[in-house]
Amino acid sequence: MPELPEVEFAAGRLRDAAVGRTILTAEALHAAIGRSLTPEACARMEGRRIAAVARRAKIQLITLDDGQVLEVHFRMTGDWSVGRTGEAPPAFERARLTCTDGTRISLTDSRAFAVLRLHAPGALILPPLGPEPLSEAFTMPEFLTALGRRRGPIKPALLDQKLVAGVGNIYAAESLWVAQIHPTRAAASLSRIRAARLRDAIREVLRTAPVGRYFATEDSASAGEEAWRVYGREGQPCLRCGRGITRITQAGRSTFYCGGCQR
Repeated sequence: MPELPEVEFAAGRLRDAAVGRTILTAEALHAAIGRSLTPEACARMEGRRIAAVARRAKIQLITLDDGQVLEVHFRMTGDWSVGRTGEAPPAFERARLTCTDGTRISLTDSRAFAVLRLHAPGALILPPLGPEPLSEAFTMPEFLTALGRRRGPIKPALLDQKLVAGVGNIYAAESLWVAQIHPTRAAASLSRIRAARLRDAIREVLRTAPVGRYFATEDSASAGEEAWRVYGREGQPCLRCGRGITRITQAGRSTFYCGGCQR
């Protein structure tokens, strides 16, 4: 599943390809996508110039010159493909923006779970989101206070976007391994020292993320096996202490950890 680093990378590619270009046609090419990106929404986008591309958590926001905003969620397997009109379309193309200069911007998504939703000017309301983990807003006092409100395990707590925006399943497991914190430990029980270690680990893991490896799934992490330090490595020796990596399920998601050095 695309997480914050992958979505930021994709948003950057889209920004380079799209900003300043005018939409000639907008199309939803799959029935599932068409439920959120309706024909009426497509018509409202046509003739509009793409003014900006931004990201908040794992949401991409495409602002048009009249103030409309196209909200994009990749979900499980979404991505952008940029080409030219007349070229063969990419595999699993689910939506397409064709620009007046011949640029073709395609949303590809093998599972067709992505959501594209157009908002009228000033009508976009995002869900409650915590601070961006790589921003100055992700401060220790606020993080420690937020952790103190959560009595459940730390791993599922990190997936709550109200705690910190954009951290997903893979990077939560990786961050806990770096910080040497057991994933079942109660979030509220973390000391200031351990919370600081975890905050630093989250930032380090996201900064050094193996962008583009997110097609590793819960069942097969082969796409990232050379990059992940703990995720997808069940039964393999820990890279730090040599003990075998354990896999458990938390909140319906796979968690990987080392019982030897994550306390």
